[in-house]
Amino acid sequence: MRVHAKRAGALLGGLSFPALSLADWTVNMTPGVTGTSNDIFDLHMTIFWICVAIGVVVFGIMFWSIFAYRKSRGAKPANFHENTLVEVLWTLIPLVILIVMAIPATTTLIDMYDTTESDIDIKVTGYQWKWQYEYINEDFGYFSNTTTPSEQINNRQVKGENYLLEVDNPMVIPVGKKVRFLLTANDVIHSWWVPAFGVKKDAIPGFINEAWTRVDKAGIYRGQCAELCGRNHGFMPVVVKAVPEEEYNVWVAEQKAAAEKERELTQKDWTMEELMERGEKAYASACAACHQADGSGAPPAFPALKGSAIATGDMAAHLDIVVNGKSGTAMQAFGGQLNEADLAAIITYERNAWGNKVGDMVTPKEIFDYKNAQ
Repeated sequence: MRVHAKRAGALLGGLSFPALSLADWTVNMTPGVTGTSNDIFDLHMTIFWICVAIGVVVFGIMFWSIFAYRKSRGAKPANFHENTLVEVLWTLIPLVILIVMAIPATTTLIDMYDTTESDIDIKVTGYQWKWQYEYINEDFGYFSNTTTPSEQINNRQVKGENYLLEVDNPMVIPVGKKVRFLLTANDVIHSWWVPAFGVKKDAIPGFINEAWTRVDKAGIYRGQCAELCGRNHGFMPVVVKAVPEEEYNVWVAEQKAAAEKERELTQKDWTMEELMERGEKAYASACAACHQADGSGAPPAFPALKGSAIATGDMAAHLDIVVNGKSGTAMQAFGGQLNEADLAAIITYERNAWGNKVGDMVTPKEIFDYKNAQ
């Protein structure tokens, strides 16, 4: 059953209420697109109808008793201390009901936790506030960041169809294959949740949780981080693209070639213009959520970079804080998150953007040597 909130808002507006802006909402769960999500839906409906039947019987007896034995009809209350048969029945009947409910629930849970014999393994790492996907057997990985424009978030632009549920690099999986997810986090507790898959699993620093899915229908499926993980918790969506196996294999080959090309960029001779161009894009993806697109920051947690001692001071100190982070602050260590080319581009961009104009640059080779020297 679906309620169209826009129509409800219009009706209320006609009654001189303030204009309402509400989203459509659904009362019941949805079946989803995997065997697991359908099993969860079926279990939900089974338990629901059992509860409905219990409610009908209990309230039916209660209302009938109130009506049939009301005082106005001269009914007299019974006076007894205990009834062994009644006590046995109200113990056995709930026990039988619980057993009937436990059998399908246990079967579904066992299936949900069976991550063996997977065809593909993907490590999912939660960061503030983005996801990293590493295809363990394919030797490549990438970050997935929200692409919802800040203009929409700040109500300066009409919100898009997939507002806060769109990313630059979705996870890609093949249809009909069992995919195992190995979930962890780099900083705080996150939760990877895709409702259509029936998958919701916490990503906890220092631990590896497991989940799995087998998608039966090609398409794009969206979810979110379901654990309150900080300031931008609402801005780290999950997008999974399920494609036919042939298309997936082509995509994997392209990703492996791109990863190899990125590794080769470390040895390339870069110009200031090339680093600035790449740095602007990498900064927008990895840094702007905290330090803002114009480098103004969000003090005190996220200091400004525009005109700051970090971005205009000693190059070695700037390089150290970007690569290794700063303990006790919100500044993460990006040395393990970004490749050498992106790290060099971001540092160069920060030192020469927003009027900083320090004029120097750092190359990917220098980043590579710095990380190896540690």
